[in-house]
Amino acid sequence: MNQFPYVFFLGIGGIGMSALARWFQANGHQVSGYDKTETPLTLALQAEGIAVHYADAVENIPTAVRENRSQTLVVLTPAIPAESLEWAWLREQGYDIRKRSQVLGVLTQGRYTIAVAGTHGKTTTSSMVAHLLHHAGLDCGAFLGGIAVNLGSNLLLPATPEAPIVVEADEYDRSFLTLHPDIAIVTSTDADHLDIYGDQSALVESFRQFVAQIKPGGTLLLNHTAHPSVAAAVPVGTRVIRYGLSPDQGPELYAANISAEGHRFHFDLHGPQGIVADLQLAVPGYHNVENMLAAAAVAQLQGVAPEKLSAAVAAYRGVKRRFEFIVTADDKVYLDDYAHHPREIEAFLRSVRKLYPNKRLRVVFQPHLFTRTRDFAAGFSESLSIADEVILLDIYPAREKPLPGVTSDMLLADITAPHKSIQTKEQVLAGAQNDDFDVLATVGAGDIDTLVPQLKQLLTARWS
Repeated sequence: MNQFPYVFFLGIGGIGMSALARWFQANGHQVSGYDKTETPLTLALQAEGIAVHYADAVENIPTAVRENRSQTLVVLTPAIPAESLEWAWLREQGYDIRKRSQVLGVLTQGRYTIAVAGTHGKTTTSSMVAHLLHHAGLDCGAFLGGIAVNLGSNLLLPATPEAPIVVEADEYDRSFLTLHPDIAIVTSTDADHLDIYGDQSALVESFRQFVAQIKPGGTLLLNHTAHPSVAAAVPVGTRVIRYGLSPDQGPELYAANISAEGHRFHFDLHGPQGIVADLQLAVPGYHNVENMLAAAAVAQLQGVAPEKLSAAVAAYRGVKRRFEFIVTADDKVYLDDYAHHPREIEAFLRSVRKLYPNKRLRVVFQPHLFTRTRDFAAGFSESLSIADEVILLDIYPAREKPLPGVTSDMLLADITAPHKSIQTKEQVLAGAQNDDFDVLATVGAGDIDTLVPQLKQLLTARWS
């Protein structure tokens, strides 16, 4: 990568893209990029000295990029539409254009790599691994798919070239097949991204290919719910450790004596590296206990002692938009979560119900992608029905064009919550003025997060 003093990002505001942009910036490259929307993340990049523009026009590409084709690397996200004017011009001019995953593969080549894959939980779990190692005093780097609260960033820079690198391994578009990890975690292999894979069997096959690329003598930590064929694909000599919440599920790595006290979960870790008693996790949810099991086992494999592991687990504060408490009052709370798959929504809402069993729960959900909404409509309706009231926003298209007949209405009909509606963001803000709820949750992976600061301000004023 040192042959490119200039690096230009198409879609620089993406969470994975911005981590790469920050890495290149920190390593002395001149970084710039385009994104269609100004967000807190793009504004943060600009504050860090990275040039970002928001109108898709060739003349907006920085002069240094336009005048130094052979010295410029262009990094592309799949979210950029095919009709992009800047992408078309860069292709015509013969620029070196690589996908984000390809660049990540190059940057981790020759480095000790800990890769976290799975259709759910990979951002949280990878942030946990990075946090545990960093908190315990081990030098490491990390490219994360979310803003880790403890780090205040999606990037952790290593101090030395020998330090391990923690990466979120994305299955979308088979991106994770550019990675060759020393340790891999697979959190789940549930059906998703069927616009790419067609069916779950093709998705599972990609996970088999991913684990087949674990380096000789490496380790796979595999969630007990993952498809059983995944474990069979590892190279000879690879250690496979299955994990889950209970020994009844058959894993070697499990949690015992799980209890919840307020927002904090207590549990004992039992695994091949021994027992660590009374771990205290401040990020609620049984799914987060399961994620921490895998992360803690990686820390143990890296030599983190039990007392340092206990301190690191207790200090973990989560990832932005993952079970994030935005406003808390005596008897009311506002939460925000990135969940965008039926299984994720179910796990989140069941955990919310566990914390607040007798509270009126209002959920505002923004479906993400037309294809995902179409493919999992029944699952979305079922999982959202856990709430007392469901408010749907219009589908966030991201990289997709609309599909005939695929709208939020197709979810609404089968939702069995006592109250349900489709609203605009403006209506959601207006409705937050009433007291028909005790717990409010905004949920989704699109631009629903733009509501968060407005709702925070409104509810803080009302509940204080």
